[in-house]
Amino acid sequence: MNPRRAAGAVLGTAVLLCLVAGVAVTALGVRVEGTSMSPTLHQGDRILVAPGSAGEAHRFDVVLLRATGKDALLVKRVIGLPGDRVAVVSTPEEPFQVLLQEGGRGPVYRVVAPQWTAQARRTGACCAPDGTRSTRPGLRTVPDGAFFYLGDNPDLSDDSRAYGWGDLGRVEGRVGLRAFPVGSAREIGNRPVLEEYRGPSP
Repeated sequence: MNPRRAAGAVLGTAVLLCLVAGVAVTALGVRVEGTSMSPTLHQGDRILVAPGSAGEAHRFDVVLLRATGKDALLVKRVIGLPGDRVAVVSTPEEPFQVLLQEGGRGPVYRVVAPQWTAQARRTGACCAPDGTRSTRPGLRTVPDGAFFYLGDNPDLSDDSRAYGWGDLGRVEGRVGLRAFPVGSAREIGNRPVLEEYRGPSP
């Protein structure tokens, strides 16, 4: 094969692979709607789910789920797992402090996520016995088979505070990577960390 034909074959193969990849992303990717996960995920992003991850939730992962009593597909971040105790404490100075006691024992930690600090302005408290908003903050135990989830843009997110505990059986998978737009970071970042909580116990 002469060099010109070889180059044409390579170019044709590359174009075909790009077309196949584009079709796969369109067919298999899930389009993000709304701004509840901003700045981690944006309106129009396409995300891919890790194979075999349905029905699973690991702390601080981003998952696709269907809220109890709601058929729409949500993209949210897992915060509390079965047996954990969770709360949201708000003050005028710090309107969104998420608290977590792992396994319901030991120290209470503050869940720290820079994206929350940068965006949270509305005060509010959590949690009621079903995991929803409450008039006063209270540490509540996440039931077996359930989890507590939030959006990365807390002021504009309908999450456990609106729908109650998530059902592990309604998790459709862990978000593995961002497939579109091309050139954006593939990894799902902004993972929170735990730090010691020094405030009063709710």
